[in-house]
Amino acid sequence: MRSPSSAPSPHSALAADDFVIQLALDRGLLRADQVDRAKALVAGHTDPAVPAPRLLDVLVQQGGLSARSVAELLATEFSMAMAPDLANVRVTGDTLEIVPRAVAARHLLLPLSRDAHTLRVAIADPFDTDGIDALGYLSKLAIEPVVATAAEITAAIDRFYGKDASSIDDLLNDLSVTGNDGNAAVTTESNTAATASNTDADAPIIKLVHQIILEAIQRRASDIHIEPLEKRFRVRYRIDGVLLEVENPPKRLQLAIISRLKIMANISIAEKRIPQDGRIQINVGGKQLDLRVSSLPTAHGESIVMRILDKEGLTLGLPELGFFSDDAATFEKLITLPDGILLVTGPTGSGKTTTLYGCLHYINKPDRKIITVEDPVEYQLNGINQVPVRADVGMTFASALRAMLRQAPNIVMIGEIRDLETAEIAINASLTGHMVFSTLHTNDAPSAVTRLIDIGVKPFLVSTSLRATMAQRLVRKICPKCKRPCTPEAKELRALNITAAQAATATFAKGDGCAECNSTGYRGRIGIFEVFVVNEEIQKMIYEHVGSARLRERARALGMRTMREDGLRKVTAGLTTIEEVVSITVGDAN
Repeated sequence: MRSPSSAPSPHSALAADDFVIQLALDRGLLRADQVDRAKALVAGHTDPAVPAPRLLDVLVQQGGLSARSVAELLATEFSMAMAPDLANVRVTGDTLEIVPRAVAARHLLLPLSRDAHTLRVAIADPFDTDGIDALGYLSKLAIEPVVATAAEITAAIDRFYGKDASSIDDLLNDLSVTGNDGNAAVTTESNTAATASNTDADAPIIKLVHQIILEAIQRRASDIHIEPLEKRFRVRYRIDGVLLEVENPPKRLQLAIISRLKIMANISIAEKRIPQDGRIQINVGGKQLDLRVSSLPTAHGESIVMRILDKEGLTLGLPELGFFSDDAATFEKLITLPDGILLVTGPTGSGKTTTLYGCLHYINKPDRKIITVEDPVEYQLNGINQVPVRADVGMTFASALRAMLRQAPNIVMIGEIRDLETAEIAINASLTGHMVFSTLHTNDAPSAVTRLIDIGVKPFLVSTSLRATMAQRLVRKICPKCKRPCTPEAKELRALNITAAQAATATFAKGDGCAECNSTGYRGRIGIFEVFVVNEEIQKMIYEHVGSARLRERARALGMRTMREDGLRKVTAGLTTIEEVVSITVGDAN
């Protein structure tokens, strides 16, 4: 695509209009008296509540120019072809998946077709080089633009992507952001009462930030990563555990976007040298979500990560979390015990907190007092006393636990056992008639015993108080929209030690990739679990300070399923794939 030397800056809509009008005059498509009449109409606009009409729009409305003739004029000037009649074109799903609806609507463009190297796109504004460049980076393809009118593209976007409910612009009207005290603090610019303090210059940044958040919510992201790099400003969403880069805002907006997010999260915009944490509470269409915000100074500016916390995940039953009926029955029995410690183990991002909250939801009854101590409080739960850790004022896990026990709770949840002091208080609580839930960072369930002893807990205390440990990981589920039966290769069967007899009765499946799953073949995640129950025999082994390898060996002889074996059950049930289980349970082959 070439840009005429006389073409204006793509950032100036008025300059672009003047350029088009001058072209039309030069080509004889407009007369000077038509332009003068349109200018008089624009100059006569006096209503401050209504934006003044653009001169080019007035000329089109008055019939001096047609929208089609403007498109043809631009196509000629920029040496582009005209798009075919968009009312009659067919666009494949694979092509539409390359460009999210929000990007298409924001830049008024429509993907038409693609080959191995090129994406053909209908655009309304050849001056929008930022949009074309962003699309090239997003798609990793060369962009071949063709010109159509804005009305044609808008109608085609609604036809192919659907006009809805799921559109960002519709959701913007329903979005509000509340401060940490629960009162409305910030809303979209459509709510004039809440944004009276925002200047007109701020409004585009406000809308862009809300679009980034809402698009992430629409795409089921768990995290939003906003990262300043040397020459660009990157935005990525973590969807089903995998980071996906989306359209990047212009680098020049970096400071404005970061400042806006820090204001929304109620953290200092003046402090750029140290990490900060905050929280944003938003309502989208009546649904309340929390965003936990972390800022980190980097070489090229502050990196912002927002974790999207959806309370609907807290009401999931054990089957929805991934438990089959036999494991669910075992786990339900464990979480309703009157005392003892139950530990959930796994690395960061393995779903430990969601599982624990699911347990609390299951046992949260009016006759039970439940207190949690967390750093930070990720979800706010009705009927449960939640205590945030505040190390800066001396409110550590240990001091909070001591105070909590004087509140006479039935059930205590500790966000994480990190040191000997916290572990000892938790164990003492379990020995005095409390049920204690907590998490540890270990690779498998039996290793939790070794970890507690390593931080200084006496083996006899561990054997007396520990009721069970459960290790877990998250695997991606096959997308139900594009799911189809498949036959694994022999090497895949060997990877999970699947026998011919098991393969004969299994329901293997995979996803082909569709718009619902961003062409990944996966949508959503479920857990795979390893439940290590401490019975009398295991208690004796712990008391004798037996190593985790022997504990694991004996637990398996007593019927414990490893995470890989549990994953195998979910593969043969057609819930996930062999590749997922093998990649998540690496090192768990025995």
